[in-house]
Amino acid sequence: MSISNEILTCIHERRSTRRFTDQQVSTDQLEAILDAAIWAPSGGNNQSWLFTAIRKKDILLHLNGLVREGFQHWIPDDDYPGKLRIKEQSQKETYNFYYQAPTLIIASNRPNYENAMADCSLAMENIFLAAHSLELGSCYINQLHWLRDDQDVRSYLFELGIPMEDTICSAAAIGYKGAELPVPIRKEKTINIIG
Repeated sequence: MSISNEILTCIHERRSTRRFTDQQVSTDQLEAILDAAIWAPSGGNNQSWLFTAIRKKDILLHLNGLVREGFQHWIPDDDYPGKLRIKEQSQKETYNFYYQAPTLIIASNRPNYENAMADCSLAMENIFLAAHSLELGSCYINQLHWLRDDQDVRSYLFELGIPMEDTICSAAAIGYKGAELPVPIRKEKTINIIG
């Protein structure tokens, strides 16, 4: 590629982190990341999302326990290999859906809103790029979306301030990187330019 700048470099260097240190993200870092999230585009500029950041370890561990329990009776609605793998991994005592990151950001949105997932996904990318620019690691977390209808998980998220009627779109694990990952190879024939 012949063009390069700070943003393009950030996009190319960002990696999904699945091993974090115990060091907590600072309040200033978290606020900068959340500010980046709310500057993402949204359908009709609705900005109907809610970003809930959890930094308390006991809350995260309790939520992890509910997620593990939820997966015991959860039935995947398609054959996506990641879902089948996670259901199997959740049987282990050591399973941790947020990779033991010190901070978890949950993105929820208005119910019955066609752009709920798209809006939150755009905000998630801002979160990941902002985290990388602050030398933090991040990873997209699907499990709370998959268990969005689990009664125990939803009740606990409601206790944490997420409205019961909101749909849980996604989450982001955030923290200091415990390990650097190699550069993944990009697949060929995924771009089509006409004209």
